[in-house]
Amino acid sequence: MKQFIGFFRKEFIHIIRDFRSLMILLLMPVIMMLIFGYAINMDIKNAGIAIMDMSGDDMTREISDKILSSGYFELNEVISDQSRVEELFKEGKVKEVLVFEQDFARKYNSEGVAKVQILADASDPNNANMLVNYTNGIIANYLIQKQFSEFLPLQVQSRFRYNENLESVYMFVPGLIALLAMLISTMMTSISITREKENGTMEAILVSPLKPWQIVLGKVAPYAFIALSNLIVILLMGTFVFGVPYRGNLFLLLAVCILFILMALSLGILISTISSNQLMAMIISMVGLLLPTILLSGYIFPIENMPDWLQYISHIFPARYFITALKAVMLKGLGFLYIWKEILIIFGMMMLFLGVSIKKFKIRLA
Repeated sequence: MKQFIGFFRKEFIHIIRDFRSLMILLLMPVIMMLIFGYAINMDIKNAGIAIMDMSGDDMTREISDKILSSGYFELNEVISDQSRVEELFKEGKVKEVLVFEQDFARKYNSEGVAKVQILADASDPNNANMLVNYTNGIIANYLIQKQFSEFLPLQVQSRFRYNENLESVYMFVPGLIALLAMLISTMMTSISITREKENGTMEAILVSPLKPWQIVLGKVAPYAFIALSNLIVILLMGTFVFGVPYRGNLFLLLAVCILFILMALSLGILISTISSNQLMAMIISMVGLLLPTILLSGYIFPIENMPDWLQYISHIFPARYFITALKAVMLKGLGFLYIWKEILIIFGMMMLFLGVSIKKFKIRLA
């Protein structure tokens, strides 16, 4: 144990002395959290809209005012010619055009049916679908508030749980925590052993009385401390900067995060043991983990919408289970009994990566 502690102290001092790298490790998660947190936003705000009101009665004006006062839309132009619609879309000035037919209020009051056409720019299909749904919802809400509900066959009351205001930051912050924890922890440790090989200091480690498992754990431990510091900063930013609540047990949340960090560090050590140089280790860490973590973990795109073969592949990526557990604890306030499977899988992966790393660690240079 004295030998292990000495090796751990040496590794920790080595990290602290490299001030520039230390600042990168500590500041990069904060910068990435700010950039991703503010840049990745699927909420609709002030989308450009044009209105073509061929009726001009009180009812169409009230509906238009209701839509514009919602905060989701911003009036770009009031048009009177149908040909202007295509020009606006081509110029990219508006995302949606609302067209009211002539005698809108009279037809609605006398016949119970009046037509309003919603034209949306579907070059971005997800955004267009959200705009149309928002507009339909505002119009339906207006009709109910004005007590025109006798013409509606069904009244629907909706309530959203765990994210009442439908803020996209609630979805992105847990994913960002997984992404940053995975990349930073894995990247930090993936170059640790390869750096010793390139610097020619591997001989000193191999001739020491340390066993392979002591060397591997000694390499992981200092980075685990730094990764834990990054985690605390990221969690605090999620609460005080982006306003994401932590409804569950804080100790359970920290335990899950620490387990995931240890798993990521173990994966980094595994990459380091099988890589011949730092460049190769960095490429595997960045390219091999960045895209799968973003695409196949449920961070942005629902896994259920993917083809079956991609859903099967997604099971091998730890971030999938971590994000599921993180959302369950953070947003839903669930306990251990609801996420024990995810915890068990992450723990199993950690032990697998550590075991393979110790097995692959070569005690000879050639």
